[in-house]
Amino acid sequence: MSAEPYLIGYARVSKGDDQSNAAQARALKAAGCRRTFEETASGGRWDRPKLQELVGQLRDGDVVVVWKLDRLSRSLKDLLHLMEKIEDAGAGFRSLTESIDTTTPAGRMMMQMVSSFAEFERAMIRERTSAGLAQARIEGRIGGRRRKLDAKKRREIADSVISGRKSGAEMARLYDVSEPTVSRIVAEHRRAGEKAIKTGLT
Repeated sequence: MSAEPYLIGYARVSKGDDQSNAAQARALKAAGCRRTFEETASGGRWDRPKLQELVGQLRDGDVVVVWKLDRLSRSLKDLLHLMEKIEDAGAGFRSLTESIDTTTPAGRMMMQMVSSFAEFERAMIRERTSAGLAQARIEGRIGGRRRKLDAKKRREIADSVISGRKSGAEMARLYDVSEPTVSRIVAEHRRAGEKAIKTGLT
């Protein structure tokens, strides 16, 4: 007969949210956790002191138990990283609310599916980024950013708008920049002109 796994609870508590904190504690105790690590640090950080302590003490056959997945991490990337750490220690993982249990074949399959979807998403992001950079090179942009306008082009933009020959929107389309950029160039040109006039009068 195999020995019962050693269940270790992890609770990320929030100051001022006594109801949620109490619910976590009750759920972990009812699940049979022999020890619970309580954390007050943000769930967006991987380097939480109590979490690091818990992972560092895991032994083969232990099971980490949380009330909800977001108590362990709000980031899918960090969650999967933690799952790897737990698995590397020979331990299992359970989330009570989501009914995930990696000590069972179904639970392991679920986490593998989550990991596969996450990897697919990362691959899609890399593909979109690569395609965007390739298009940027075709359009004469470097690293996805548009080339800066040189002094001559800035003067042409300002002169055209100030003289009324072209609108700001037309110049923005012509030079492939945003309208706020055109407005800023025109304003700078006007300030420079006013300063030159004042200097000439003194």
